[in-house]
Amino acid sequence: MSTRIAFLKGHGTENDFVIVPDPENAMDLPPAAVAALCDRRAGIGGDGLLHVVRSAAYPEAKGMAAEAEWFMDYRNGDGSIAEMCGNGVRVFARYLQRAGHVTEGDLAIATRGGVKTVHIAKDGDVTVGMGKAVLPDGDVTVSVGERSWPAWNVNMGNPHAVAFVDDLAHAGDLYSPPPFSPAAAYPDGVNVEFVVDRAPGHVAMRVHERGAGETRSCGTGACAVAVAAARRDGADPTATGTPVTYTVDVPGGTLVITERPGGEIEMTGPAVIVAEGEIDADWLESATPV
Repeated sequence: MSTRIAFLKGHGTENDFVIVPDPENAMDLPPAAVAALCDRRAGIGGDGLLHVVRSAAYPEAKGMAAEAEWFMDYRNGDGSIAEMCGNGVRVFARYLQRAGHVTEGDLAIATRGGVKTVHIAKDGDVTVGMGKAVLPDGDVTVSVGERSWPAWNVNMGNPHAVAFVDDLAHAGDLYSPPPFSPAAAYPDGVNVEFVVDRAPGHVAMRVHERGAGETRSCGTGACAVAVAAARRDGADPTATGTPVTYTVDVPGGTLVITERPGGEIEMTGPAVIVAEGEIDADWLESATPV
């Protein structure tokens, strides 16, 4: 009889994930296996995969085990490794709550982008401390077809290029990565956000995520957009001592982003587990070329 592998499916503002609980890091998940699981036709389907591992059991996360019991080993839908995923952290926390590992309130989750503080509210929303944004020096440009825009270079533990446009349709289909320059600005590729204004303190965005294409939401992208919008609007909480909050509409819902006077960024939004089941290990092996 074939071995069965437990999985769940969840989403945060429709940024969806395959969740694979593996507390002791016993599973081998090469890129091809992750890509097979995230395939929307031949697999389960997802923008990415959340490999749930105890920090002490994962070599890369052992140094964070004293601060955070659980490590989010996040993979993009194509199997590549990513530093962080803001929507993924919220869904990861919701899984830990569902599995009985944590309850409402505060917890810490280890990621490749560092330890993230999380608060699970009674109303169901999850707030994630996303750390501080870094705005590297240098001009960046992104293009779609014949149009080009200057972009804000914002790093949220992963790289973002934020372009303010007149119409979200100008982003095109976002099937392939929008060209950017200079190439040296993003040697490992970049997540590109296209943004329009809705009202003061309120913007809407579309995003092309590295390794996934256009997604319905991107948490780190929403944070990058809020920081870029604040700086464009002349607001810098680290200089003024006054927090700044932006509402960011994404195709899959709405996120609320607050930048605190110390530079710390908080993201609040929903996180939902929609299904759970079992994967046939023989299928996964056959779907993974040697």
